[in-house]
Amino acid sequence: MSSHPDSVSATLFVVATPIGNLSDLTERARKVLESVDLIACEDTRHTQKLLQHLGLRKPLISVHDHNERDRIEQISEQLSQGRNVALVSDAGTPLISDPGYPLVQALTEAGHKVAPVPGVSAIITALSAAGLPTDRFLFEGFLPHKRSGRLERMQAVAQETATLVFYESKHRILDSLADMAEVFGTERPMVVARELTKTFESFYRGSVNEVIEQVSANADDQKGEFVVMVAGNPAPVTASEVDFERLFKLLLKELPPKKAAAVLSELTGQSKKELYQQALDWKDPV
Repeated sequence: MSSHPDSVSATLFVVATPIGNLSDLTERARKVLESVDLIACEDTRHTQKLLQHLGLRKPLISVHDHNERDRIEQISEQLSQGRNVALVSDAGTPLISDPGYPLVQALTEAGHKVAPVPGVSAIITALSAAGLPTDRFLFEGFLPHKRSGRLERMQAVAQETATLVFYESKHRILDSLADMAEVFGTERPMVVARELTKTFESFYRGSVNEVIEQVSANADDQKGEFVVMVAGNPAPVTASEVDFERLFKLLLKELPPKKAAAVLSELTGQSKKELYQQALDWKDPV
């Protein structure tokens, strides 16, 4: 059995790894990866490249969205036998919009020691250079693939005063930005970070409309991985100021009745069932 100086018994180390620049790996993370008996990773091929860079050879086991729950017993047994395990994702901090939550939850409930080894996170990296308020921010992760789902999620946070943070892929970046212009308004301040810490790292700043123009101007600027940051609502509308019937009818133009009712229910606290019935009544008046 190998052991890390920080531990006296078998531990699952949750290790943050670089999001692009391999030099961002911390010294502690390198030592942990060097000392553990097994590395649980999102993609074994991806992690193998990191280990080759570090000159390390370690047994790897895949832990991703499709097999995570099946791996819990296997990793728990390794820990029970006194073997230290590192959990890594393809990039950044595990569990932050990455696999690992069911595994960590199950292992802590079983009494195993879980220790974080902090490092890079795309959220914090992007916010640190964005120039938007960071005293409060709301991380929403990846938006839904379908437009109706994206609009629903955006509407739910449109009145938030905290900076909003989203992840987005190259496949949907322009569509998501267009939806943000519709929901948050074209003049809301925004910063989009692309390919953080990598060769073509870029920041696009301005109003929502200005950022859309910047990203749309060059097809290369639509490639890679994105962190989208939107300034909070400077003048949120209170419940007493909203014309809810008008809002409901606007939502119904974009969303199915059940989803529109769910969004308005979250905003107002009204019964989702009653709102859904109201939508049906408007659609098919007696």
